[in-house]
Amino acid sequence: MLRFDRDFTFEGSEAQHRVMEEAFAVVTEEHKGRIGYYDLPEGSQSLVEAAKALETQNSLLASGAVTDIAVIGIGGSSLGIKAVDSLLASRGTKKRALHFFENSDPIDITRTMAKLTKEKTLFIVISKSGGTIETTSIFKTLIAHFGLELEGADRERIIVITDKGSGLSQFGDAYGLGQYNIPDNVGGRFSVLSAVGIIPLTLAGYDTAALLEGAGSFLGSFFGGKEQHLLEKACFLYEHEREQSINVLFSYANDLENFTKWYVQLWGESLGKIDAMGSHVGMTPVGLIGSVDQHSFLQLLIEGPKDKTVTFISIEDFGVPLTIPEISLKHIEKTDFINGKSFNTLINAQCAATRESLVRSGVPTDGIVIETIDAPSVGAMIIYYELLTSLVGAMLLVNTYDQPGVELGKVILYETFTDKG
Repeated sequence: MLRFDRDFTFEGSEAQHRVMEEAFAVVTEEHKGRIGYYDLPEGSQSLVEAAKALETQNSLLASGAVTDIAVIGIGGSSLGIKAVDSLLASRGTKKRALHFFENSDPIDITRTMAKLTKEKTLFIVISKSGGTIETTSIFKTLIAHFGLELEGADRERIIVITDKGSGLSQFGDAYGLGQYNIPDNVGGRFSVLSAVGIIPLTLAGYDTAALLEGAGSFLGSFFGGKEQHLLEKACFLYEHEREQSINVLFSYANDLENFTKWYVQLWGESLGKIDAMGSHVGMTPVGLIGSVDQHSFLQLLIEGPKDKTVTFISIEDFGVPLTIPEISLKHIEKTDFINGKSFNTLINAQCAATRESLVRSGVPTDGIVIETIDAPSVGAMIIYYELLTSLVGAMLLVNTYDQPGVELGKVILYETFTDKG
């Protein structure tokens, strides 16, 4: 399903083993209940069944009238869903298309609304806190634009996903809307395997049971002591946090772009903190897509400051047998060496060549190979990065699961619109 390798050197010293053992003890303790994302691969299986039951209980879904799902949410309420949707969309037939309302950009909101009609759309509003300004503002806009009747026939057309008891939860209760709750101990950016992702992805037609099984299998393997490479990578990143403070994820497939964006939020918001000693710590995540960014970022990686580590993600089998034709063009015959080869072969050769160029330039790299894109492998990728984030957070002595730095901007925004000055 997934294969891992690395080019950086890891000595495995006594001190490093102590760091890894302490971090493993921390996440093991978290797994006992304080942090809830560890429980989602098993616990969310009931949500898969609940979503399937909704297919028959909701008259709009049962009739086949709904062909589109509008997901209204931002950050952790949308990035993970988009990541899974992007990766699995071309690997099977979806029942319904997902459309994302996740930014205050009026052009994007207007453009996305134009793709939808009320009669064919199910609206899913997602906010863990229940009061996210972007989400509530867009939801109000959709109510007005589509003439949604909250007290009438459109009740079945709206689902809310939020913390139990939040403002959005109370709103859902007041109008008798379908509602799914996020566990209190699951943070937004760790919530893709909760109702946040499982409900819309199941209704879209994806095999979310297999997604959860893939995540659960890797999770069990890790806690069973079979994924030592993950602890060693976390330790390496922790030890080099100061001198190699930029972590690049170089993903060789366009379908990995949204996964890469999900990683950027997970890594940056979880680890950029003030640690237990009062020091500012954290590593900057950068997401790149190959082979496109070979032509925009590679020069900096090779000859720029040696302050980066790079992880390469590649897909072994794209499942598309597209080949380069046996055509020779005058004056550009030098590219004929690739004629007759598949694009699958080309992009993976580009990935390998780029990685080797970095290794020769002294840049620490490692690789993840996805043998073929399917629901279990995507689930495993999700839990892999969540575990890696938790391990590095434990080593850095930060609270991996809060985001106090985000709150100031919210306060200033509120003051901007409420200060009568």
